Parts: sequence; structure tokens; C-alpha cells
Amino acid sequence: MILPAVLAPAAGPVVVVSPERVRPGDVVLIHVKGAPADLEGEWGSAPLRFFPVRDGVAALVGVDLDVDPGRVTWRLTQTTAKDGHLVVGTGSTKIYPRAFDTQRLTLPPDQVDLDTETLARVTAERAEMEDALAGTAPERLWREAFRIPINDGRPTGGFGLRRVINNQPRSPHTGYDWAAPVGTPVLAANAGRVALVARHFFAGQLVVLDHGLGLATLYFHLDEPRVAAGDVVTRGQTIGTVGATGRVTGPHLHFGVLLAGARVDPLTLLAIQPPPAGP
Repeated sequence: MILPAVLAPAAGPVVVVSPERVRPGDVVLIHVKGAPADLEGEWGSAPLRFFPVRDGVAALVGVDLDVDPGRVTWRLTQTTAKDGHLVVGTGSTKIYPRAFDTQRLTLPPDQVDLDTETLARVTAERAEMEDALAGTAPERLWREAFRIPINDGRPTGGFGLRRVINNQPRSPHTGYDWAAPVGTPVLAANAGRVALVARHFFAGQLVVLDHGLGLATLYFHLDEPRVAAGDVVTRGQTIGTVGATGRVTGPHLHFGVLLAGARVDPLTLLAIQPPPAGP
């Protein structure tokens, strides 16, 4: 959908935002055709991280699953020696409501009501994850569309579920799940760099891939990893195997996506068709 914009000059770039109907949890592709390579921009108060494509530049934006419906403004700018910070285009996108189901689970009490030692462990693991995600590459490490990270898995979904565990409201489910037998290969959804390999209380054995520009994919509950931190991986490469580690009710892959900190629906990333790569 071409959004209304104030463009300067009149023959300026064309802004295409997809999907047409943006909801909480979506990955949004902003494609600016005819844009200069040094284009900058903002989505709300967050900077846009553009990468070159054949006919301009593009950026991915994550709409967190807890964002309130409403309008978000965006602005495109270019810094020039003559005019300084020049506004190239402005516009806004409507965020439509999205309803999430509620899931009720019963788990062993020691996996829900954490003792002091386990709580300290969970806090340290959260910090370890945040540190790994903060080290994102300053450039795009992927080129092709993202792929499903498992072959022949049974999709059980669950993104955004409001979870009630042992009758206690808990954090929403921030990934998409596929049930599969222990040992099923888990594949890199796209090219990137291994940012973290660890074993956490909730996520179990995990691998995190950095795809650059603030985009990361997360693979939880693995039986074993097949990569090490710092490894460069290709799209479709085996990075581990399905397991039942961490807080689970059975063997499956939890596939998560974080985009500049926004918790987004992996299916919307899988649906993105990136413009042909530029230089």
C-alpha cells in the first residue's frame, strides 16, 4: 500500500509499507523506491535501519505484541551539506486491533513459583540474553526470504497467547511452536551469526542468531546445539535438534523473533518478501 506522504521534491521517493493492515506483533517492511542511499528515518520515536535494495532502500520494523492500536507516524530525512537535515517524506500508518487467545496450563509448582536461587538464575539468564541481543551487527546479514526453521514439524502456533499457569496470569507466549520428535533437525531461518548458545531455566537449550540491524531469531527447547557462539551460518543450515529442555510440556521447537526489542510474530517475518538486493 502506498501511504500518504509529504514529499520534497515533487518527484521524490515513493514509500510502500506492507502489510496493508498492520497489527500488534507484525513485522513491517518499509520500501522506499528511488531513495538516496544515505536516507535516514524514524518510525514513531525509533530509528529506521535502512539497507540498500536494487531500486532504493528498505527497512524492517517490529510492532510489539503489546502495542496499543492507533496511528504511528514515520519520517524520512537526508542530511546534506547545503540544507542540513532535510525532510524527504512524512506519513502515518494505522495499527489495527488484534485479539489473542488465552491458554491455561498446569505445570509442576517448582517451575512456576521460583525459589530464591532459581529466581537469581533466571535474572542472570535474562541479562545474558540482553547482552547477546545488544551486540547486533550494523549491517544486514541476510538476503533471501526467511524460511520455516523445521521440516515436517506439526505447527501448534501460540504466538501472543495470554498464559495462565497453575491459575496464575503469566507473560504472553512470544514465539511460534512446532511439535516434532526429539532429534529432529532445527534449521537457521536465514543467514546470520550465532549470538548465543546457552541453557536457560525457561528456554532450555537455546541458540540465538543475529541477522543484523537489530533482527534476531531464537530457537528454544533444543536437545542439543550444532553451532557455537560466533559461528557464521547459512540459510537452512542445521543449528541444533528438537528437544524438551526447559519449561515444556513435550518436545517441540519454540521459534521467536525480536526486532529492535519488539516481540513479533514469526509468521509475519516468514511472510516478508524482501525487494531484490542492491549493492
